[in-house]
Amino acid sequence: MTRPLSNDLRERVVAAVSAGAACRSVAARFGVSVSSVVKWSQRHRVTGSVAPGKTGGHRKPVLEPHRAFIVERIEQTPDLTLHRLKDELAARGVKISHNTVWTFLRREGLRFKKNAVRP
Repeated sequence: MTRPLSNDLRERVVAAVSAGAACRSVAARFGVSVSSVVKWSQRHRVTGSVAPGKTGGHRKPVLEPHRAFIVERIEQTPDLTLHRLKDELAARGVKISHNTVWTFLRREGLRFKKNAVRP
């Protein structure tokens, strides 16, 4: 992902648009895309600033609120599969992939074997 362009450039672009220049001509003059000129102008009108928004960040685990249910299901049914657990969560209104379930179980240290009777 690329860095945002400087606030100085953004301010000059917005000032040119505010002075009455067309977005296409401003974009050509400053060497930026027309969509950037439009978005920066909109951001300036709404927030009063041309500074870029926050990028990246941390996403909370989707299954964290359902941890107690998952632990209970694994204890009740040790031969439970990932796909079956995903289906049970879907019945509770949680739309996820089986990979999300696997990642959650691995991160939480919740391990189970499909065939517990085999050595």
